[in-house]
Amino acid sequence: MAIPEAERHRGRARPAVVAVARVPLRRLLRVASVACGIQFGWALQLSLLTPYVQELGIPHAWASIIWLCGPLSGLLVQPLVGHMSDRCTSRFGRRRPFIFSGAVLIAVSVLIIGHSADIGWFLGDRGNVRPRAVGAFVFGFWILDVANNMTQGPCRALLADLTGKDHRRTRVANAYFSLFMAVAAAQEVPLDSSGRSTPIVEDGQGTSGHAEEAFLWELFGTFRYFSGPIWVILLVTALTWIGWFPFLLFDTDWMGREIYGGEPNEGQNYSTGVRMGALGLMLNSVVLGITSVLMEKLCRKWGAGFIWGISNILMALCFIAMLVLTFVAKSVHTEAHALPPDGIVITALLIFAILGLPLAITYSVPYALISTRIESLGLGQGLSMGVLNLAIVVPQVVVSLGSGPWDQLFGGGNSPAFAVAALAAFASGLTAILAIPRSGPQKPRGLT
Repeated sequence: MAIPEAERHRGRARPAVVAVARVPLRRLLRVASVACGIQFGWALQLSLLTPYVQELGIPHAWASIIWLCGPLSGLLVQPLVGHMSDRCTSRFGRRRPFIFSGAVLIAVSVLIIGHSADIGWFLGDRGNVRPRAVGAFVFGFWILDVANNMTQGPCRALLADLTGKDHRRTRVANAYFSLFMAVAAAQEVPLDSSGRSTPIVEDGQGTSGHAEEAFLWELFGTFRYFSGPIWVILLVTALTWIGWFPFLLFDTDWMGREIYGGEPNEGQNYSTGVRMGALGLMLNSVVLGITSVLMEKLCRKWGAGFIWGISNILMALCFIAMLVLTFVAKSVHTEAHALPPDGIVITALLIFAILGLPLAITYSVPYALISTRIESLGLGQGLSMGVLNLAIVVPQVVVSLGSGPWDQLFGGGNSPAFAVAALAAFASGLTAILAIPRSGPQKPRGLT
C-alpha cells in the first residue's frame, strides 16, 4: 500500500534542501555523549527504586506498580515530544530545545528523589510507614521518567537526522548512543518558517489541541502503511522488553532477597545485597560499553537481526541461570543473617555483567532497524522513534501491573517474573533469527 504524497508530508515541516554530506564519526560521537546524563537518571531508577520504596513501607507485591508511571509517561511523552520536535522551528534546531528542557527536569527530579525522606518528615511523616515520603518519591520519579523520555527521543532522532539513509552510519550512531550522548557540538540544521520548508500548521491552527489531534492521527494512522519486516521488528521489541523489564524492576532486589537472604529494614543482609547488585549493574555497564564499540563490526558480518536474536537467547539463558542460582542460594542459607558463599555472589555478578551484552544490542539495534525502514515512508524520525517506543512501553505496562501480583501468587520473591522473562526473551530471539532478514532493509510494500 502506497502512502499518498499529501498525507506523507501533511502537517510536518521539513528542513530546507541541503547538499548531502557524510557526517564525521567524531561528530556522531559528540552527539551521542548526551546519553551520559540520561544514563545517570536511568541508573538511579534501576538500582534504587524497588529497594527504596520497600524501605519506605511499600510491600514487595506492590513495588512494581510504582514503576507503572515509567511506561505510562513513555507511552505519552516520547511519541508526543518526537512529533513536536519533528515540527519545531527553533533557531537552536529541532531537537536541542527538548533535550535541554529534559536535562533541567532530570536535575530537579534527582533533587526531589534524593530528599524524599526529608520532604516526608517535613510534611509530618513519623514511624516506619511514610506515605508522604512515598508520595514525594513517586512524584520525583514521575518527573525523572518524563524527563528521560523527553531527552532520549530527540537525542535518537537527532542521530537519525544526521545519518539519514546511510544504514551503516545509523548503526554506528546507535552504537555510540549505548556509550553516551552530547548535543552541543552537533551541527543541526534548524527549521524555519520563511518559506523554505512546508508550513507546520495552517494559519490560525497553532493551538496545542490541534497539534495533539494531528499527532495522534499521524502516530496510529501510520500503522496501516507498515510492511511485514516493520511489524516483525515491533513484535521482537515487545517480547524483548517483556524479558528485560522484570530484571530492571527487581535486579538489586533479587540480589538482596534471593542471594543474600535479606528483607528490607530487617538487618544488613538486604542492604548489602542491594549494594552488590549496584556493583553488578556497574559491571553490566562496562560490558555494555565494550559491546557498543564492537557492535558495528558484528552487525556488518552477521546481520543486525541475527545478532539481535542471538543476544536475546543469551539473555534468556542468563535469566534461567538466575533461577538456578536462586535455588542454590536458598539451599545453602542455613543460618539467619549469614552472608552467602563468595562463589554464589561472584556468579551473580558474572550474570549481571554478561547481561550487558544483550542490553547493548537492545539499546541500539532496534532503533537502527526501525529508523532505516521507516525513513522511506516519508515520516519524521521523531515519529518513527515514537512508534518503536509504543512497542517498548506497552509491554512494560503489562509487566508493571502483573509482575508483583504474579510473584505473590507463587509465594513471593522474584523467581516467577524471571521465569516469564526467560520465556519472552527466548521467543524474541527465535523470532529475530528466523523472521528478520540479514540483508539490508527491504523496500516497504507499494512504494516506488
